[in-house]
Amino acid sequence: MTMTYWHTKLHVLQWAKEKGLLEEGNQHAQMCKVTEEVGELAGAILKKDEEGIRDAFGDVLVTLVILAKQMGVDETECFAEAYEVIKDRKGKLIDGSFVKD
Repeated sequence: MTMTYWHTKLHVLQWAKEKGLLEEGNQHAQMCKVTEEVGELAGAILKKDEEGIRDAFGDVLVTLVILAKQMGVDETECFAEAYEVIKDRKGKLIDGSFVKD
């Protein structure tokens, strides 16, 4: 059975707490970790490494959940707010990227 996002998030945050990652002052180090994991995702995409892509996506999400907690923000609220900003955005696809008008 696959855990829900919320259940997994609780496990991630418990793990982070046990490892001392949620203590004040760790945000800069955690942002470096996020960047490292995004780089690994980019590398896996370039290599078309499906297993590496799945692993890196998971690592990116874990590091972002921990960073959000460290920063005192709810990443799901930020996600919803970002959608509200983009949902009616007009633009076009150029070389595989959406460019807003």
